[in-house]
Amino acid sequence: MDFSTLRNLISRYCAGEENWVDSRTVYIGHKEPPPGAEAYIPQRFPDNRIVSSKYTFWNFIPKNLFEQFRRIANFYFLIIFLVQLIIDTPTSPITSGLPLFFVITVTAIKQGYEDWLRHKADNAINQCPVHVIQHGNVVRKQSRKLRVGDIVRVKEDESFPCDLILLSTSRDDGTCFVTTASLDGESSHKTYYAVQDTKAFNTEEAIDTIHATIECEQPQPDLYKFVGRINIYLARDEPVARPLGSENLLLRGATLKNTEYIYAVAIYTGMETKMALNYQSKSQKRSAVEKSMNSYLIVYLCILIGKALINTILKYVWQADPNRDEPWYNERTESERQRHILIRAFTDFLAFMVLFNYIIPVSMYVTVEMQKFLGSYFITWDDDMFDEELDTGALVNTSDLNEELGQVEYVFTDKTGTLTENNMEFIECCVDGHVYVPHAICNGQVMAAAAGIDMIDSSPGAESREHEELFFRAVCLCHTVQVKEEETVDGIKRGIHQGKATSFYISSSPDEVALVEGMKRLGFTYLRLKDSHMEILNREDEIERFELLEVLNFDSVRRRMSVIVRSNTGEYYLFCKGADSAIFPRIVSGKVDEVRARVEHNAVEGLRTLCVAYKKLSHIEYEEVCHLLSSAKLALQDRDKKLSEAYDTIERDFILLGATAVEDRLQDKAADTIESLHKAGMKVWVLTGDKMETAAATCYASKLFRRSTQILELTTKRTEEQSLHDVLHDLSRTVLRQHGSMIRDTFSGLSNEFQDYGLIIDGATLSAVLKPAPEGGGGASGGNYKEIFLEICRNCSAVLCCRMAPLQKAQIVKLIKASKEHPITLAVGDGANDVSMILEAHVGIGIMGKEGRQAARNSDYAIPKFKHLKKMLLVHGHYYYIRIAELVQYFFYKNVCFIFPQFLYQFFCGFSQQPLYDTAYLTLYNISFTSLPILLYSLIEQHINMDILKKDPSLYRDIAKNSLLRWPIFIYWTFLGVFDAVVFFFGAFFLFDNTTFTSNGQMFGNWTFGTLVFTVLVFTVTLKLALDTHYWTWINHFVIWGSLLFYVIFSLLWGGIIWPFLNYQRMYYVFMQMLSSGPAWLSIILLIMVSLLPDVVKKVLCRALWPTTTERIQTKRACLTAEQSTIFMLSQTSSSISF
Repeated sequence: MDFSTLRNLISRYCAGEENWVDSRTVYIGHKEPPPGAEAYIPQRFPDNRIVSSKYTFWNFIPKNLFEQFRRIANFYFLIIFLVQLIIDTPTSPITSGLPLFFVITVTAIKQGYEDWLRHKADNAINQCPVHVIQHGNVVRKQSRKLRVGDIVRVKEDESFPCDLILLSTSRDDGTCFVTTASLDGESSHKTYYAVQDTKAFNTEEAIDTIHATIECEQPQPDLYKFVGRINIYLARDEPVARPLGSENLLLRGATLKNTEYIYAVAIYTGMETKMALNYQSKSQKRSAVEKSMNSYLIVYLCILIGKALINTILKYVWQADPNRDEPWYNERTESERQRHILIRAFTDFLAFMVLFNYIIPVSMYVTVEMQKFLGSYFITWDDDMFDEELDTGALVNTSDLNEELGQVEYVFTDKTGTLTENNMEFIECCVDGHVYVPHAICNGQVMAAAAGIDMIDSSPGAESREHEELFFRAVCLCHTVQVKEEETVDGIKRGIHQGKATSFYISSSPDEVALVEGMKRLGFTYLRLKDSHMEILNREDEIERFELLEVLNFDSVRRRMSVIVRSNTGEYYLFCKGADSAIFPRIVSGKVDEVRARVEHNAVEGLRTLCVAYKKLSHIEYEEVCHLLSSAKLALQDRDKKLSEAYDTIERDFILLGATAVEDRLQDKAADTIESLHKAGMKVWVLTGDKMETAAATCYASKLFRRSTQILELTTKRTEEQSLHDVLHDLSRTVLRQHGSMIRDTFSGLSNEFQDYGLIIDGATLSAVLKPAPEGGGGASGGNYKEIFLEICRNCSAVLCCRMAPLQKAQIVKLIKASKEHPITLAVGDGANDVSMILEAHVGIGIMGKEGRQAARNSDYAIPKFKHLKKMLLVHGHYYYIRIAELVQYFFYKNVCFIFPQFLYQFFCGFSQQPLYDTAYLTLYNISFTSLPILLYSLIEQHINMDILKKDPSLYRDIAKNSLLRWPIFIYWTFLGVFDAVVFFFGAFFLFDNTTFTSNGQMFGNWTFGTLVFTVLVFTVTLKLALDTHYWTWINHFVIWGSLLFYVIFSLLWGGIIWPFLNYQRMYYVFMQMLSSGPAWLSIILLIMVSLLPDVVKKVLCRALWPTTTERIQTKRACLTAEQSTIFMLSQTSSSISF
């Protein structure tokens, strides 16, 4: 072994070495390289088994229990249950154990069932048959047995079983067509390329003779990025190295189309495929309501500890008197006397904790989960959010954030495909200042009347004519459009014109299709790409052939793409098209001013513009370009960086030809939706990669900016004239001049009293604003720019961020999230470039658009169109929030009512830990007697009709900033619970005092007293919910009155029958005896009325003196209903009189 081989081995195996971390070597067909070529290092890779399930049969119980007991409430009840088992406590372990068991079991069954479905889906995928080439023969295997290095044959319409490198296809040119709809939602056919040196090996016998290795990067989740190279060992000693990129990589889940078969080698398998890496779970988002619940839980935990501590201290104060310490009926044992007082005190403290532990509502978590899970179906069932064109409705990917939809303060939206349709229509092109407008082309569909050319300016001269034709050729050649002849693609008929099949264009970019169709109407028709030659039909009906030599693909950083072609005459051309900001700085000649003026005019009109340029290359220059590109493509490390440097060197010194303009129409009701969001008090920001003028025109059209809005610019153009520091301070003074430092949250661009401001910022300036301050910098340095920028934004009714990179979109969202107000943010977008901001925002909403389904797949909710956002927030969000807010407050309230009488009872039983309620009542209170009414309320309550919520968006402001779960309201509910508990306990106590209740003069005992308190409690908390209910249906009546009836029937059965499994029945005949007393009936009715009175009085006073907008509408609606019923009665009376 020579030193170079040893060095390679060490570099591969040493931890932390870049080569080992970043690359892998795959041996095609598991063949070792020739002797002396390189060391054969067998590597272990996972098999092709996909595992989306969370549990196995063996680890389900321990793993699920571990996850459930990580929740603080479950863990707390487990501790209480264990304490009840270990020490002598006043209540049975069943009282804590049964509710806990119920909660754990229900959750485990739900999660187990979901995981079983995942197992089932995994098995279906893992057992699919695949065809592998072994020793020149086709062998059938299960998908899970596939290994890295296996050569696979895939037929048309089959899905790829793992990530593959394309070796050869049934086509002579080594291309194949693939749809990636299941990965990114793009249904267009994409072209992939076999390695040039292997494309001839297209039979089983030939492909088995390939001797090659592949070096590539380790698996990573980016679908659009791949770096590798293939070393092919031919007859000579040195292997031939060829670059591999994303155009050679076939991804698992994609489907082969319009190609009979392909041969490819498995490179990433199982959980290392890009699809599997993309489906890994996202970070958990928590709603503001959940955070409030946890805060309240801590408060109630402190109250519980305080209660137990007070009772423990008072018990020992009470027992300081020897006569009270050991009365004759409760003498202590010898072991109890000898126990240390601290141990006794601690045991008593734990016993009191157990007695009062029901103040912490464990069943609330189950009810909240059920409410979120079941409530999410109302979004998916909503017919108003169903789109017939896409044949799909709204989707809920996570139900944990339903109520957060009612708390949104900032909406960040993409422009293209979100506010606009992403349905491109070619409008015009400009060549050397001459404008050409075809009649009617719409996204690849040629209208019947669209014939001829409308020339707006005067006809060009001979030299301009040559430029014009070169421009048309450039647009026809500089693209990645595919031509299809078929009538049917994926079951959709396309290209049918006048009853016969014609060719049509498809591309991953709607802009490109519109441009090529536009050129077709202007006389230059792109025909096909055949044998690396692009064919064009010119105006004279002659076919021109250009050899396609290189494609410099578009990327969002360069914002341009180029092709290098060779004409029939042997001339080399580099054609480039891209954004004006990416083209103009690279122009050396051409009519720049005329074209720039037209581009700016079109941008103001809201059109998407692209500039087209070219340069001729000599043969020597072309050879230099080839060498530059090939060396960059062969690099394994930093290939993207080297390619971008190569592109930068190649794409310069252009001659400007002209520009194109394409219209992207505004989506239906987009303007109405944005206006409604503004009225609801939300700030709307548009984050787009488009140029400023185009984006600003869209903002005006969508009513984000109004004609009265004063536009403030924070752009590169302005920061070149002034320093960033001066510009920021000027803008800050402008927005704060009129109304001091008041934040305009409450106005949101609607009040006529204040000037509206709209801010426009571009990506370059944003980078400067967000740049961290240099160390040792002063107060005026970059460190303060963020705060000044945020202050300006807070005082603007709308903000437009243009020329944004995807990462910058996420940075903006993160910046607002982290500001001192900590507002709730929502991001909405439709493309892969929006995923980062969707994941960053509190709530992410994906639009099922034409840029693929990646945004919808990574979002919390997905909707068909932007207009559906209005109902999603103003109706569903509003309802979800008020429902869950009532649920949380009500649960704490009813548990205070439940356990505070138990605390008061200790003062009357010598702090002996005697329970006030029977074990059955303790156990079933939260599970059965009071759980269903609040669950149903939290699912169907509508305090205002949904039509009113849509018509009056300002109602959204009533619930903003978590207003129903603020501390004053929480304290009110808690004190209301304490008041009701005092009424229950002392009302029953004074009615009992020195009074005989039964007809035979018999006194009631402590269990009768406890049952009377419990009966008043159950009726009061249920009727309290009935008073809060505004939307009554037969289901409400059935559940509320049914719960009360169930309590009565259960009590009659529990106390009326001798149960054989009970050692003693302290409740036997207690309930019947209580109901046989007239005073007991009177006290129940009286105490319920007294308990409910303060809440009724408070509601009446608040509605009369300080009504909210919601309460005004409720009152107005009630008056209208009463008026209508009176008119109806009067009309009925008059008709009967006349009769």
